[in-house]
Amino acid sequence: MTPSPETRTIRPGPYPELTVTGILVGYALGIVITISITYAALILGFSIEGSELAAILGFGVLRGLLRRTSIVENNINQTLASSVNAASPGLVFSLAVLFVLGYTDFSRVIVILGCVAGAILGIAFIIPLRKQMIDFNRLAFPGGVAVATVLKSPGAGMRKARLLTGAAAVSGLVHFLALHFGHEDFALGRLLHLPDYMNGVWYVSLLTIGTGFIAGKGGVYFVVGGFTCYWILAPLLSAQGVLPSPDMLAGTTIADYLRTQLFRPLGIGMLIGGALTGIALAFPLVISAIHSMQAASKIKSSHSRDEMPIRLLYVAILAAFAVLFFMADHATPHMTLGRGLLMALIGVFWIWMSGVILSECTGRTNWSPLSGMTLIGVTLLLIVSRGLGNKEAIVAAVMVGAAMCIAMAQATDLMLDLKTGYLVGATPRKQQIAQMLGALLGPVVAVTVLFVLHAAKGIGSDSLPAPQAQALAATINGILGGNVPVQKYASGAVLGAILSASGVGGLGVLVGLGFYLPFNIILTYTIGTVSRVATDRYAGRAFAEDVGIPVAAGFIVGEALVGVGHALAAVFGR
Repeated sequence: MTPSPETRTIRPGPYPELTVTGILVGYALGIVITISITYAALILGFSIEGSELAAILGFGVLRGLLRRTSIVENNINQTLASSVNAASPGLVFSLAVLFVLGYTDFSRVIVILGCVAGAILGIAFIIPLRKQMIDFNRLAFPGGVAVATVLKSPGAGMRKARLLTGAAAVSGLVHFLALHFGHEDFALGRLLHLPDYMNGVWYVSLLTIGTGFIAGKGGVYFVVGGFTCYWILAPLLSAQGVLPSPDMLAGTTIADYLRTQLFRPLGIGMLIGGALTGIALAFPLVISAIHSMQAASKIKSSHSRDEMPIRLLYVAILAAFAVLFFMADHATPHMTLGRGLLMALIGVFWIWMSGVILSECTGRTNWSPLSGMTLIGVTLLLIVSRGLGNKEAIVAAVMVGAAMCIAMAQATDLMLDLKTGYLVGATPRKQQIAQMLGALLGPVVAVTVLFVLHAAKGIGSDSLPAPQAQALAATINGILGGNVPVQKYASGAVLGAILSASGVGGLGVLVGLGFYLPFNIILTYTIGTVSRVATDRYAGRAFAEDVGIPVAAGFIVGEALVGVGHALAAVFGR
């Protein structure tokens, strides 16, 4: 029943926006989302956007529990929470390589300070382009539009929050039971008498199903990569009699042999080739981004009272550069002053250029070649740091590279959130402040999660494969002349480049992930992908948006929290 004019509450003045409540809720949800997506990204090799998840959870807390009704306050909440989460892909794609290589004796404090500095640089560099990219060019930013749709639907938002919470409880319980009873895999293939090389083992994981559902059609290419390996190539190799006999495998299975000796090296090469080709194909967007910067510099109103003061941004840039220089200079004992200064300069330049490129790509295509930009950036830093000794060169390059990667992720995330704010009537300056507040906490959470998970399960193991970090490790070993299967990497790189040149954004990377990851994960992921395709066709896309995606997001959150909690218990229990 609609309240009468006599009983309806009239709110005087502007709606609450950048409030203490919104900030605190944003921090709390940001921690939950960062833990969840970091855990998922280490398993699956790619990250998902946290803004929509933050918006749904924000409805549950701000509107459901606290009875607050300001849409712009909820927007600040999701902006801050997704800013915290921006550290997740940044560190999973970069810093995780040090855990894969076993170089974990670096300074956590310096890494965190450098990553915070990088995040502030990424934010500061992209703010002046807001008006040009959003107000004038009106770039699509589909992710930002999706979040705005959630914020504009109060009733739907609450329903989604309830579905997400319930799904998280179910997912957490399932994962707890799987861990407790030691049944994280289900050998269905053995019951069906499938050959060992077809690897019919299913990973018991609602998180993986949820990620597949959210990916939808985009996940089909990932699935195709895995099935090509084990259900097409493996039978062909078996028919030709080139597979080793069981007594030659020294206790391992034929499926594990195929993955470690053939499919994984090819997959790493495909990740590298696909990422680099994606950057090359984005060149027209680079030109467009340069034009955007030129146009933005001519707009006198771009630094109006709705934006953060440009002088403050200059201060932030100088301070962040100083921290990056300190980070590079103190990364290893033998770092020279000139080398550290050059690494900081390269880092600042790459953050500036990459942030613009990634924002342009995301705004036009909803695809971000973050891993490719990270790969190139770390390679440049590695060239500069050569001569310090392999380990010291790698540690220095990756530490500064991690700050660069977080900066790129922050720039893309902020522009997406500013698009949401543009659609719901938010104040850009307040969103920018919220983004910087989130940037202060994100690296602390993500670095802590990486250390805890590595201590409990080992990053780079079958439990946490970290495919993007493995690809970066392969590139580093190749540059430094390590013992790597160059022919397999090169063959994979050519194949990945060809697939990425097909016109489908990220195709080489997606298929390469299917080659790289254990097939038990891909089989379970297939359930989510097929479910999304089926529901979109028979129940309509509205069902996925209103029911499927909230449930899938809940699956991710519940299992990830239990998984990280189990790792914490294991570490502190020891």
